Amino acid sequence: MAFRDGPFENIKVPLTWTAAVVVVVAIVGAILLLISDRQAPDGAPGHAALRGGTEAVVAPVGSVLSAPVRWVGAVGDYIGGYFFAVSENRRLKAEIAELRGWRDEAIAMKNVNSRYEAMMGLRTEPPVPMVTARAISDARGPFNRARLLDAGAAKGVRIGNPVLNEFGLAGRVSGLTPGVSRMVLLTDVASRVPVLIERTDARAMLVGDGGENPRLDYVRGAGSLQPGDRVVSSGDGGGVPRGLPVGVVARGIDGSWRVKLFSDRGPIDYVRVLLFQNFAQLINPEALNAPPLAGLPTAPEPTPQQAAEIADVAARRRAEAEAQAERARIAAAQVAQAQAARQTAAQPPAASPPQGRPPAASPPPQPAQSAPEDVT
Repeated sequence: MAFRDGPFENIKVPLTWTAAVVVVVAIVGAILLLISDRQAPDGAPGHAALRGGTEAVVAPVGSVLSAPVRWVGAVGDYIGGYFFAVSENRRLKAEIAELRGWRDEAIAMKNVNSRYEAMMGLRTEPPVPMVTARAISDARGPFNRARLLDAGAAKGVRIGNPVLNEFGLAGRVSGLTPGVSRMVLLTDVASRVPVLIERTDARAMLVGDGGENPRLDYVRGAGSLQPGDRVVSSGDGGGVPRGLPVGVVARGIDGSWRVKLFSDRGPIDYVRVLLFQNFAQLINPEALNAPPLAGLPTAPEPTPQQAAEIADVAARRRAEAEAQAERARIAAAQVAQAQAARQTAAQPPAASPPQGRPPAASPPPQPAQSAPEDVT
């Protein structure tokens, strides 16, 4: 139905009233433009007060009118989440399964890094070069306790080098190839390490017997061991540096003294090999020639007067030594003569000769010897 066929078909708008309305609207718009163009003394727009009042009135109304819109949006989100919960649950489960693998890998890497940091923190005094290695094989038997390490002669490893993990001494190198070395643990029957009891400074020999706790033999000193005493390497024999941590003393079931090894506190897979040869490598040759000994110059040549004085003193010392030797010789001769005289006086008188035999001629008298004068 057309607009003119409706109930408003008989309404007629006068042209005069239409023109008047348009003029009024135009005047109101012009007034508003003039007001907006005017500025306050402080430079703010002139309609700022009108706009502020309008906003103060409209803001509560707008918040009330926007509340249903927000409620409708929240209801829509709730309904959408309810219908899509199954697919979302499946997606989250897949992400959790994937993240579990990353979590396990991160934990493993953290453990390895912590062990690396602990091993890199190993220090000896004085410093000894070290090589990091990893155990690639485990040879275990009733008496055999050995590991194969992925570091050999190409990295400077030698037979007899001590091997440590992050807790203490674990063993020594017993075999060698350019790329692989064989480490004998302290519990092996072929292991012999001289150790020191830290509390009493008593020496002993740590002997492996295939068990978890090696035995202490040849302990020096009575009452030098107590349970809980700390054991370190003694350095005797020059095969192992002194002071490497070994373990603590414990009493065995059979009554013998044994050692709980520090190296058993963790796996022996990442280790450090001490490139120790002998104690000569711990001495810096340059330190032996350090000042003030190295800075002392040689003695200058003596002047002729000093040389004459030195020669005079040397001549006097020689003359005094010769005179003292002569006095000693004369005194020895006098003592020998006095002893001969005493022996002659102690002899019995000679028997008278028999009748008819002339008496034996007596020896001519010897002139008396005068005492030698002192040459001094």
